[in-house]
Amino acid sequence: MKSRLKRTLAAVAGCLLAGGAMAADIRSPMTPEVKQTTTESGWTFSFAPYLWMAGLSGDVAQFGLPEVHVDASFSEIFDHLDFGAMAIGEARYGPYSIVGDVMYTKISGQAGTPKGFLATDVELSSETFAGFLGAGYAVFEDSSARLDVVGGLRVWSVESELSFHGGILDGRSRTDSATWVDGLVGFKGTYAITPEVYLTGWGLVGAGGADLDWDVAAAIGYRFADNVSAVAGYRALGVDYSNDDFVFDVVQQGPMLGLVIHF
Repeated sequence: MKSRLKRTLAAVAGCLLAGGAMAADIRSPMTPEVKQTTTESGWTFSFAPYLWMAGLSGDVAQFGLPEVHVDASFSEIFDHLDFGAMAIGEARYGPYSIVGDVMYTKISGQAGTPKGFLATDVELSSETFAGFLGAGYAVFEDSSARLDVVGGLRVWSVESELSFHGGILDGRSRTDSATWVDGLVGFKGTYAITPEVYLTGWGLVGAGGADLDWDVAAAIGYRFADNVSAVAGYRALGVDYSNDDFVFDVVQQGPMLGLVIHF
């Protein structure tokens, strides 16, 4: 039961990032396109719900249990996913930009116990949130390319609950949680190959509550209309956090798909 429970816990933690992520396109919130139609006030806006089909590998520990190594594929994580929502947004005025990225997931799993004396089965549920808010400035821009320097804060919050059913511990539960903030800096860029096809990507690194927090991505996008783009790419995100018996030292990576709306 312990090994399976820990594996479920790992999947839970994985979804934290795995809400799964939708790629950002050249005009997306994280990496806006060079050629955007501006409003009368000079502002441009982008919004992108996204899907990130990421697996998870690393070390996790909660509830005072020993640290365990986890290696879960996206399909394994998806089997335990109850709910997930992710979105990226950006507001830009000339060379200046404000960027936001939010991920929320809820995962659960249940396993029976060998003897069924203390409990017939144990259920684990976990809610995880990761939100980034930052500002950027274009250090280079021409008719086909843009390079922004970006800085901001990422808030992490993980809360897991163990519930016991049957046996002596029937109806009992225990909660373990952690919340921390990391500062991140880096670059994001775009390059238009044609008026419809473009490349985009970003790289961020930092620390704070975690010893290390990093995020890199690369994608190719296609603009179907002036205000709608689709993107596909690959993203990797890692965080190394530990506090007492709570450990979350993982790398999550996988393909991305996204739909970006511009207005």
